[in-house]
Amino acid sequence: MHQEQLDYLVVGAGPAGLQLGRLLQAAGHRHRILESGGTPGTFFRTFPRHRKLISINKVHNGTKDPELNLRMDWNSLLSDDPGLAFKHYSRRYFPAADDLVRYLADFAEAFKLDIAYDTRAVRITRDDSGFTVTDQHGAEHRARRLVMATGVSRPYIPDVPGIETAEQYPDVSVDPDDFTDQRVLILGKGNSALETADNLVETAAVIHVAGPHSVKLAWNTHFVGHLRAVNNNFLDTYQLKSLNALLDGNVEAIEQDGGRYRVRFSFSRADEVVKELVYDRVIVCTGFRFDASPFDEQCRPELVIKDRFAELTPAYESVNVPGLYFAGTLMQQRDFKRSTGGFIHGFRYAVRALSRILGERHHGRPWPHRPLTTDPATLADAVVARVNRSSALWQQFAVIGDLIVTADDGTARYHEEVPVDYAHMSELTRDRDYFTVTLEYGPDHDKVDPFDITVRRTAQNSVDDAFDASYLHPVVRHFRAGALLGTHHLAENLENHWDDPAVHHAPLAGFFGREQASGPRTGAAVRQP
Repeated sequence: MHQEQLDYLVVGAGPAGLQLGRLLQAAGHRHRILESGGTPGTFFRTFPRHRKLISINKVHNGTKDPELNLRMDWNSLLSDDPGLAFKHYSRRYFPAADDLVRYLADFAEAFKLDIAYDTRAVRITRDDSGFTVTDQHGAEHRARRLVMATGVSRPYIPDVPGIETAEQYPDVSVDPDDFTDQRVLILGKGNSALETADNLVETAAVIHVAGPHSVKLAWNTHFVGHLRAVNNNFLDTYQLKSLNALLDGNVEAIEQDGGRYRVRFSFSRADEVVKELVYDRVIVCTGFRFDASPFDEQCRPELVIKDRFAELTPAYESVNVPGLYFAGTLMQQRDFKRSTGGFIHGFRYAVRALSRILGERHHGRPWPHRPLTTDPATLADAVVARVNRSSALWQQFAVIGDLIVTADDGTARYHEEVPVDYAHMSELTRDRDYFTVTLEYGPDHDKVDPFDITVRRTAQNSVDDAFDASYLHPVVRHFRAGALLGTHHLAENLENHWDDPAVHHAPLAGFFGREQASGPRTGAAVRQP
């Protein structure tokens, strides 16, 4: 059965699908969201398994400014309804997953989003007129363009002989009493693995957590998907000798032997080359990946990062399937483990950027902007105001920035929240002078222990040393026709107040003045991602 052809089909009614659905609705585009479950946010009805989110919900921030409060609110979707702030659903710093499920349902209902529930995409094809999605009932849904907002819905299973005999994170029991006095091996070193280990500390006899890579701590890397403090109690039990251990190396094979498992493990930091270890249980917690199985071969997107994500252009479009876009955690292929694209507080802004990209490309709607003059003090005023308030630049550090495009007649356009990689390829900047405005950590911010007081740090509000700042701070770059000509770092500040007239504003205005006064120069070409 054929249905009407729409402008957009969005597959998935999780946070990203709802966010994009609301933006498409507000823009007046014909669209529909297809959701395999019976309600929004199906993924969060199961995950995380232990039902505590690691997305923070800091309600009390000393300000009533909703934009500033979004910096500490990692769960709300973007809307003009103050009642749809997540703080109304939980006051907990780490809220319960069930509260997010309830919030997403209310968001969909508040805007009467067009969602077809119990509609699972089982086949996706493409022809000259667009895409056809066939659901499990045989109904066909058609649109000129398709947006996948399914998230990483399928477990990522490493290629290890015998791993199919182990238990999987999505299905394993979460009752600690089921593991009493047992020896347990957990594969993986991320939050799901350590969350699982922490749950078993009081009952399991021995817990080993294993993986080929070092544990990376979010407080060091500033990537919130790395191990969070709320899940790292297991590391304490290991270092203080309570029978648990962190194993560095590779599992070469898993073999069932009666009611136990024999695991051949190759150590990377110990004298043993390979050792056989025996366990009662083996649990695989190695993450998730994108499910590309519904796509016919002729429109299947290219996959990268161990086939876990579709490869995307700077416009969040498949590199090999025109008209196939991606929203939500699948956007993180563009900033994998470098920023926050895999999480609600990051991708809500990327989804808004995608809606503007779609408007530019397919509906003749220019990116919103406000006019300015190119007076250096005026430009500095605009930048200082934005970096001190913007939640998008704060959350999507180094990835989404503001864009100032200047003209020879003394006018400028200020565009907010443009993906930086997209800015370099966009018609907005073609053959133009432009400045990007981002918040960024220093290049070596993840190379040192942030709690080691013997490591020298750049002084607060130090104008001369601002370029060497390792903590989050504003960076303004000048480009001409795609060539980088100049960079200015605003001095870092303990409380993220970059508004001191002498320390922040005056040096920035001086930078704008010098850059605009310079004639044509040869700059380093911008690498096009």
